[in-house]
Amino acid sequence: MGSYLPYILSQLLQPFNFSLLLIGNIIGLIFGAIPGLSGTLAVILFMALTYTMKTAPSVIFLISLWVGGCSGAFIGSILLGIPGSPSAVATCFDGYPMAQKGKAGKALAIGMCASLIGTFFSAIFGALLSEKIADLAFKLGPWEYFSLCLLAITMVVAISKGNMLKGLASGFLGLLLACIGYSPIDAEPRFVFGNMYLMSGLSMIVVMIGIFGVSKILYEYAKGFSVLPEVDTKSIKGLGITLHEIKAQFGNILRSFGIGLGIGFLPGMGAGLSNLVSYSACKNASKHPERFGTGVPEGLWASEVANNASVGGSLIPMSALGIPGDSTTALLIGALTIHGLEMGPMVFKNSGNIVFLMFGAVAAGAIIVFILQALGMRIFPEILKVPYHYMYPALLVVSFVSCYVESASLYKCGMLIVFAILGVVMAFGDLPVAPLILAFILEPTLESNMLKAFQYTGTGVTFFARPISCIFILLSIFSVFSPILRFLFNKFKKNKALSA
Repeated sequence: MGSYLPYILSQLLQPFNFSLLLIGNIIGLIFGAIPGLSGTLAVILFMALTYTMKTAPSVIFLISLWVGGCSGAFIGSILLGIPGSPSAVATCFDGYPMAQKGKAGKALAIGMCASLIGTFFSAIFGALLSEKIADLAFKLGPWEYFSLCLLAITMVVAISKGNMLKGLASGFLGLLLACIGYSPIDAEPRFVFGNMYLMSGLSMIVVMIGIFGVSKILYEYAKGFSVLPEVDTKSIKGLGITLHEIKAQFGNILRSFGIGLGIGFLPGMGAGLSNLVSYSACKNASKHPERFGTGVPEGLWASEVANNASVGGSLIPMSALGIPGDSTTALLIGALTIHGLEMGPMVFKNSGNIVFLMFGAVAAGAIIVFILQALGMRIFPEILKVPYHYMYPALLVVSFVSCYVESASLYKCGMLIVFAILGVVMAFGDLPVAPLILAFILEPTLESNMLKAFQYTGTGVTFFARPISCIFILLSIFSVFSPILRFLFNKFKKNKALSA
């Protein structure tokens, strides 16, 4: 890693690249702060701008959008009580009550410091661990890769809004969409129905923007989410936090960082889960759990350190294994593929400089975002006042332009509308989008490794004969059936309590 430091610094300090880093952080911060938008949406919408860039500037820009979005999500949670993204749900629990008590400045300062600590140090850990994990990955065969992809999909399905069947349906739909086009092994066309546009398969960018981006904009607008509560800016005075207060949270920060990094590392998980787990762990460890939810700083620290630590954690499986840690890293894999980078163990041999540049951009972005947040604490409430009826049409235009730029074809714009409608239908049906995205991204790896495994041994028994593969498959099965097992266990406990 140390040998890449001169390259990382030379890239980050180039005026053009540094401008991209700064602009990306600002845009991400705004998207993260506004409820209904997110850093993920920013990555989707601005991905097309990177098509004509060289690899290093595009990586810096996309990473900066993501880091800004993750760090900015706490602003809406604290000032409005509405999470900027799922990663900041637990931040509302104590952040908003603190703001209501006139401690908005202190709550924002905690969010800023927690974001810096979580993001910066997770990038350092990620850079140190990812290459070693990639070395281990060389010992894995197609059996292990197949079972790992299967585990990633099933873990997301299992936590899909508590409804496993809907998660399974969404994941199956993602697999089906990814099968459209030529087969990766025998090049046989599948589900093309004689349409020449479908021969090469569905564009990852069009599917992502349609289902995740445009449909989200339409759905949020249809909900009439246009009037936000007023924010009292008089209560925001200075940072309002001391070094002694930060030191007092050392144990909480350490625990939350470990939870965030660990959950970020798990394929398919991410900041959306880590903030809730960390908040619960902090509450359980507290001597006064009854105070949580009334505006205690401990809860805010736990949520924000964990969700930002997930950033570095999710980059580890993405870079070392080619398995996305969350939906945003799934998008980044797609974007980097366009630039000729195939994530996985070999990327460290072929493009190690770019991988470590990603971690460098995360660390540098964390510092820049902290400075921007410190300078703009009194501006945040003004950002939240931007009328949605101006913002959403502009975002729709950016979405269609992004799809058109990808291939200079109006066909892609038509497909965008189709997938936007599909996304809206899924939203009204309460179908989670994450399993679809992850299944769509992982299907080529899943299918090609499964077919390779059968070609090598001619039997499926090998999947269970190899220890690591067997463990992943058993964990996959457990992930799918865990909600049923949990339901049966709770029912058993309830019946036992009634009979006692």
